[in-house]
Amino acid sequence: MAEYDYDLFTIGAGSGGVRASRIASQLGARVAIAENDRIGGTCVIRGCVPKKLFVYASQISEDIADAAGYGWDVSDADFSWRKLIENKDAEIQRLSEIYEKNLNKAGVVVHREHAQIIGPNKILLTPSNKTVTAERILIATGATPVLPDIPGIEHAITSNEAFHLDELPRRVAIVGGGYIAVEFAGIFNGLGCETSLLYRGEEILRGFDGDLRKILHEEMENKGVRIQTQTQVEAIEKTGNGLLLRLGGGGTLETGLVLYATGRRPNTDGLGLEEIGIKRAPNGAVAVDAYFHAGKNVYAIGDVIDRIQLTPVAIREGAEFARNAFARKDAEIMDYEFIPTAVFSQPALSTVGLTEEEVRERYAGVFVYESRFRPMRHTLSGRNETMYVKLVAGPAEGGGPVRPGSLLGAHLVGRDTAEMVQLLAVLLRLGATKEDFDAAVAVHPTAAEELVTLTNMRK
Repeated sequence: MAEYDYDLFTIGAGSGGVRASRIASQLGARVAIAENDRIGGTCVIRGCVPKKLFVYASQISEDIADAAGYGWDVSDADFSWRKLIENKDAEIQRLSEIYEKNLNKAGVVVHREHAQIIGPNKILLTPSNKTVTAERILIATGATPVLPDIPGIEHAITSNEAFHLDELPRRVAIVGGGYIAVEFAGIFNGLGCETSLLYRGEEILRGFDGDLRKILHEEMENKGVRIQTQTQVEAIEKTGNGLLLRLGGGGTLETGLVLYATGRRPNTDGLGLEEIGIKRAPNGAVAVDAYFHAGKNVYAIGDVIDRIQLTPVAIREGAEFARNAFARKDAEIMDYEFIPTAVFSQPALSTVGLTEEEVRERYAGVFVYESRFRPMRHTLSGRNETMYVKLVAGPAEGGGPVRPGSLLGAHLVGRDTAEMVQLLAVLLRLGATKEDFDAAVAVHPTAAEELVTLTNMRK
């Protein structure tokens, strides 16, 4: 008889937890997973997927406006927020059911309950009060939005609630400057809301390439988003006309909705980690080693470890954990180099590798190739929107692990650039050089051909 009920018990059925559980089960492990919400986690239920559907919906307003330049008369087009919400909800439910079916097909036992670690190898499920045991326990509970402690914060919402608004507000104020803030600014602006973005920093999207940040700022303002940087919200007051934001320095802003996107906190409360000696960072993140080991028989992956909060990263971490635990003789460390990412702002910002600033800090003799241009789709639409592409190459002589002249960063702003950056990530991982790009034949006419025809260089 087995010593434990399961070889692996996963707490949290988001993208990372589901992937780890499925792979572990396919490798022969006896696996169970606990989830007290819908299966799918943040990305499927209240993150990437519904957000991207909203982005598509908001872009259609520009497509309609641009259609006249191509001979189309669509002046009688109408939009229904309620219909968008209904269709989005149906799609999310469909995806959640697919996730659960895939778990069942893989032989993973699904517990639709809250799980708490109550001792070495022991988990308590509530409300059933059932106790199960497992050789390994994997924490994959993700993260949740946090709100600051300011007067009137109860009048604000987070991205979680933004997906379920009863009606579309006429005016929206978004507080924050990261992925979620700039994405929702584009969404609400595209759907016709008077949109303001308030950020306490000097420029939006801290940590991204400097040129991308500035150019996206310009393009968003050209589309009508009002961006106020170095602005702190000190209080929110409810008025007869909506909400009043009191800003640092004495300024105010009237709006109908306040959405906060100023950070996320790992979901680790109530898991019983302290009771078994598992350490947490000040923000609640589970401290793990290179193999996702938190201590004893407990492991953690995804947003809950607060390394890189991206769904594909959590998925890869889950796969690496499962293969190390149940397949590989010698454990392998996950490679975090050249992870591509896209901010589905409007226009989109897509990037992989090091920023220009980071490359210059590490190496001398850096080469930067860039181009800012009007995409062909707007030659007839008349829209004042540009695209930007940048390749950052390392020194010609190389150095350390860097191949001479290899591309260390690729950065783009423009619609559909996320489709480009996925393949750029493969090329950068393989050590492609600017000469390799120059040797490639362009696909014409496309925006992507700029990547293999760049001649504007600066050191």
